[in-house]
Amino acid sequence: MDLNERVIKNFNESIRTSTDAATAVAATVVAAAATMTEALLSDRKILACGNGGSAADAQHFSSEMLNRFETERPGLPAIALTADGPTLTSVANDYAYEQVFAKQILALGQPGDILFVITTSGNSANLIRAVEAARERDMLCIALNGQDGGELASLLQDKDINICVSGPSTARVQEVHIIVIHCLCDLIDHQLLGQ
Repeated sequence: MDLNERVIKNFNESIRTSTDAATAVAATVVAAAATMTEALLSDRKILACGNGGSAADAQHFSSEMLNRFETERPGLPAIALTADGPTLTSVANDYAYEQVFAKQILALGQPGDILFVITTSGNSANLIRAVEAARERDMLCIALNGQDGGELASLLQDKDINICVSGPSTARVQEVHIIVIHCLCDLIDHQLLGQ
């Protein structure tokens, strides 16, 4: 396979994964956006976290909330727990890497806030501990998950939401995750602002 064919193969695989996921997750994305909107209307905030590419996705989401998505509006309270390098490294150094998000959630989270956890596997120890910390703070959890949802999916409770994207690779799951993030931003703006 030449390099051009490889690029076309990747595009086609991404399109197939996105098309399959659209039907599978649409209702769950709508439910997640409604839950986020309700929290924002109740003066609550969204704390987002993830590792690697999912850390970047958490920051992408919070920037769309704090600044704007496609419509002019006041900023909405969302914090990417991945963005504070000194806090992440001090917690990892003084405690353990699995505590880097949990310590922030315990300090910043309030009852009724939402933890938005982004993961392609659902098995990262620091994200599992983040969900446990959110439980301690009486927060709802929305997981943007991958494959079978991993251990994290088993920690979610009735009012929590698990948007689980299946795909042939981590890259394809991450590509769908960014579409889901944009759908969430669009639906939140639509519910807050209308047409």
